[in-house]
Amino acid sequence: MADATTYREFADAAWRWVLVQVRWDDGPWIPESVPSAKEPVTAEVPEHRDGMHSGTGGLAHVLSEIRLSRPWTAEEEALATAIADRIRAGIPGSTDYTYFDGLVSDLGVLTALKAPGSAAAVERLKELSTADGWPQPFVVPPRFLPDARLNDMTLGTAGVLLGAVWAQRNGLTGTRELADHAAAVLLAEAVQVPTGTDWPFVPERFCTKPGTQMPNLSHGVAGIAATLAAAGAELDRPDLISAARSGAEHLVALGLVTRGKGDGDSFVVPRYIPSEGLDEDEFTYTWCHGASGTSLLFAALDHAGVAEVAGEPPLTWHRRCLNSVRTSGLPERLHPGFWDNDGRCCGTAGVGDIFLDSWHRSGDGQDLEFALRLADALVDHAVRDGEHAYWQFVEHRNPDPLLPPGVGWMQGAAGIAAFLFRISRVLTDGHAAEVVPRMDTWWAVGRP
Repeated sequence: MADATTYREFADAAWRWVLVQVRWDDGPWIPESVPSAKEPVTAEVPEHRDGMHSGTGGLAHVLSEIRLSRPWTAEEEALATAIADRIRAGIPGSTDYTYFDGLVSDLGVLTALKAPGSAAAVERLKELSTADGWPQPFVVPPRFLPDARLNDMTLGTAGVLLGAVWAQRNGLTGTRELADHAAAVLLAEAVQVPTGTDWPFVPERFCTKPGTQMPNLSHGVAGIAATLAAAGAELDRPDLISAARSGAEHLVALGLVTRGKGDGDSFVVPRYIPSEGLDEDEFTYTWCHGASGTSLLFAALDHAGVAEVAGEPPLTWHRRCLNSVRTSGLPERLHPGFWDNDGRCCGTAGVGDIFLDSWHRSGDGQDLEFALRLADALVDHAVRDGEHAYWQFVEHRNPDPLLPPGVGWMQGAAGIAAFLFRISRVLTDGHAAEVVPRMDTWWAVGRP
């Protein structure tokens, strides 16, 4: 096992590599990936250059973590100012409202930097709203009808609710109207099923034929119900908490409980329903489509005061999700296609952060022990190039399976660096280590 100094060294090396990738064209931008780590970047400015997922917006979240480890350098101060300036300048004309790359992302970026301007993003979200939500250009005919809406947390209406609640928690006024409207749209799109309540990724009224559902956090009922539970607690809306609980009941019915002995019971939900004919593992363990992210639903229900889901306390289900991750075999790459990603969205760093959150909340030593195992895997997988470090994920179906190194927050070195900065602080400061609250996890963090 590495020590705090080693984790910090790799975090610093990864962040130095990210800073080298920053380019300037009407403000800063970064490529999503670098064709070769030793060649100059020739990529065009990406479409979502300012977003949280893979753009410069994500660097704000790294900076918020670094701020807890040391003062910013002059270079970092300048970068933070430039990111905030460009985000604010883009808000009046923005038509993208999403958590990944749009106005909800902007809320997260500005609050991470402690920069002004979030109120304008809230007002722009209100301007873009319609009676039944926010049009989404990512889903188009013939598979979907024109002006389709999405329900989910990362691209759809639940993301707007997530952002509105986050803005309110950060002291913005005028957010209640936005939150209530987003909640009303979600409640209207709810589908009552024998096992509880469901929200398809795309509401059925916009679909021309049945499709595949992704029930976990990023695009499914887990993320929508988690958002409703957190919003219900924050807004004093018992109806939202009730809807969230019903969504969790349905999710539990979709999943699989494995009875354990020493490690306890486990719980997983398929990444796709139906899953026949897909060449991926039925279950994964990631933030986006797996048990790590789904655990956040049950933490949100506990935060909202829900006593039980399917006859058991929410934290029992939360622990089952985490048990499934710990006993899955990751971070080992057990077979081609299993755990080929080191990032936050789909891989090791995102899982590690969730386990650290759980440790801060529960004090369970197993959570910290597993987070350290994941940090060691990141150190082992890092590619060192002088004073720099980066990671190459694997696509086993390609003749050359090593993917080009990613740069940004969700799928690159920036997000991995933030996790390594954090775990270094945790080893140094223990439970006194401050936690950076984030829009998608604030309810999951606590003290034993």
